[in-house]
Amino acid sequence: MTRASITLLTLALSVSCAPLDHPADAQEAAPAQAKPRVLHVGPKQELTTPSAAAKVARNGDVVEIEAGTYPGDAAVWRAHRLTIRGVGGRAHLRADGAEAEGKGIWVVKGNDTTIEGIEFSGAKVSDENGAGIRLEGANLTVRDCFFHDNENGILTGANPASDVVVERSEFARNGAGDGLTHNLYIGKVRSFTLRFSYVHHANTGHDVKSRALRNTVAYNRIMDEHDGRSSYSVEFPNGGLAFLVGNLIEQGPQAENFTIVSYGTEGLQHPQNEFYMVNNTVVNDRPGGGHFIFVKAADIALIANNVFSGPGEVLTGPGELKNNVNARKSDFADLSNFDYRLKPRAAAIGRGVDPGSAQGVALRPTDEYVHKAQGRPRPDSGKLDAGALQYRADDGR
Repeated sequence: MTRASITLLTLALSVSCAPLDHPADAQEAAPAQAKPRVLHVGPKQELTTPSAAAKVARNGDVVEIEAGTYPGDAAVWRAHRLTIRGVGGRAHLRADGAEAEGKGIWVVKGNDTTIEGIEFSGAKVSDENGAGIRLEGANLTVRDCFFHDNENGILTGANPASDVVVERSEFARNGAGDGLTHNLYIGKVRSFTLRFSYVHHANTGHDVKSRALRNTVAYNRIMDEHDGRSSYSVEFPNGGLAFLVGNLIEQGPQAENFTIVSYGTEGLQHPQNEFYMVNNTVVNDRPGGGHFIFVKAADIALIANNVFSGPGEVLTGPGELKNNVNARKSDFADLSNFDYRLKPRAAAIGRGVDPGSAQGVALRPTDEYVHKAQGRPRPDSGKLDAGALQYRADDGR
């Protein structure tokens, strides 16, 4: 039992997160065409710390934080429609014992917040549930951020009117070591999207855990590598609508759990409980086998066009296995260094089938993960390969 309790999109993942209607703010709304006010933060600026900007920010402001380290600074962001971004490189919020409201480095209470180019590290609080970002408002977009060595990377509350989008970001070594804190922990929000991100080395907890009504986890690298000790790589404990597409997923030799991907283990709690796992590459480096996928319950569970490598049962529980490939080590460019590009004549080449669509979403992958925390279009000529990466004859081999 844990302590913490977009809108429709295609898997081309063109995200639309239109702001929700909110009650009238205490501050008078700015005219629709007015340019946003820009607050500048830096050692030589009038506002020397992000927390100083948080105290004066108004709805619709842009907060630009100069690159550099801001030690011992924590903030509560209350205004709506804020854009907060690092300029000239990432701005590093290093907690050094600071925390806001006993919750973490930044507590976001406003709605429709965008955060870009920020690094969060060292969040620790008395109940061991501190987060780089703790979301309490509705609607959060995070881009090009780095969360590491916190008790949680991102932690959200439950809000059925909230959409959370994380893209091109890195999460590393988050977790208090108790198994209850995670790299990413998304509560019961309306939708969660994670794409083009590098999520790795969770400290005993999960790399990705989401209780959202609708989930899209696509084109990411989610790994333990040589020395990670995560539990599940991806978990949807309460079911919901979940699309797991085009990811590179690896469970390491020191992983804490026998299962890599888990669905519905804490009971189905949503009107739609459908799980679609399509065109992923999943490698188990943990000796002794276990479960690549555990589905406790689902209305639909489709496991199609994936590449699995290593010991273990592919699916435990209900579901349909369709056109998956068991790969040999020799099928990959460099398995020991987590390079899962396909070699010529690999068994997965040309083995894909059209996965169709579900709930208005085309399941065929359109993109691929590129390290580090980037993406590129997936080639769409010829027959679809199984797995997360389409074979390219001219791809540096």
